[in-house]
Amino acid sequence: MGLSKKTVRDINVQDKRVLVRCDFNVPLEGGEITDDRRITEALPTIQHLVQQGAVVVLASHLGRPKGVTPEFSLRPVAQRLSELLDKDVPLLGDSVGPEVTAAVHAAKPGDVLLLENVRFHAEEEKNDPEYAKQLAALADLYVNDAFGTAHRAHASTEGVAHLLPGAAGFLIEKEIQHLGQVTQDPPRPFVAIMGGAKVKDKIALIDNLLPKVDTLLIGGGMAYTFLKAQGHGIGNSLLDAASVEYAKSLLDEHGAKIVLPTDVVVASELSESAQTQVVPITGITDGMMGADIGPETIGTFRQHILGAGAVLWNGPVGVFEMTPFERGTRGVAEALAESKGVTIVGGGDSAAAVEKFGVADQMTHVSTGGGASLEFLEGKELPGIAALQDKA
Repeated sequence: MGLSKKTVRDINVQDKRVLVRCDFNVPLEGGEITDDRRITEALPTIQHLVQQGAVVVLASHLGRPKGVTPEFSLRPVAQRLSELLDKDVPLLGDSVGPEVTAAVHAAKPGDVLLLENVRFHAEEEKNDPEYAKQLAALADLYVNDAFGTAHRAHASTEGVAHLLPGAAGFLIEKEIQHLGQVTQDPPRPFVAIMGGAKVKDKIALIDNLLPKVDTLLIGGGMAYTFLKAQGHGIGNSLLDAASVEYAKSLLDEHGAKIVLPTDVVVASELSESAQTQVVPITGITDGMMGADIGPETIGTFRQHILGAGAVLWNGPVGVFEMTPFERGTRGVAEALAESKGVTIVGGGDSAAAVEKFGVADQMTHVSTGGGASLEFLEGKELPGIAALQDKA
């Protein structure tokens, strides 16, 4: 599935000021970037614009600041961009205002500047027309390459696109191409793996994907709601009680497609020092909770993954952040790495998992969008993309 919107290839940017919305919402520890993938994924668009002689003005948010919050400054991002582009990328003191305007107007073709965190202004998330107008006044053209925030109608992701001619960057084009392929015309057999905590968070995704997949593997906290729907005791495992009837109806209607765990790793607590035990799903006793899929289930999931033409993974199958419960998610990640099929990782915790287990570069595509990937896979229109110019 291709993108029906104009991309940076379709616009003449020479000697133009181009406002580029990126997603530089990177994890930080002690002011240091711990994972720069969202920055490196933006480089193809930035480098293309530089080579074509544009003045490149980058905009992004970082975290959830309340007003101007120094710990959420984009300074570490500016430093990393300077290293990666091998040129000075100055961080401006704000995202709008006279000093910002002066700096942008003084820049020469090929220069790259970074605006300070757009969420330092409350008007950003409110999609305030006046703030959008101030951002738009900085540039002649607009490029959205922030797939991770394309599901948000904010001033810098959607508002500006109604004020400047807007096109998609290469990252958005890549995301739509890969996520679109598996939802529209996947190689067969098409296997989806779904994990995460609650069924209710995935209902729209399940409803959109289930008619399209050949097999749906379910793990993570949400599996226990399905096991409960089958009549199993689940002890203290996570239960989405409001979704039990939904799970029951899915199993009645699509049971042949749905693969649930046959064994699980249980513990009395979630901690790094937890004492664990592998039990069949009929053996989860009171006081114990399931926190990972067991070895038999890992083997079953692995078989389905290795036999697939395409695999879509959304959500870890256990509490992989803790060593005692990481084996299932690691097993899924490693099976995807071995797969000869198309492997798509749907952002968020699944992306964090393939990074943690060192196999991200062996996937066909790892999405940079958590919520945006989810909404796209649910079949929803993303406002940040919808507002861009259509191809002729």
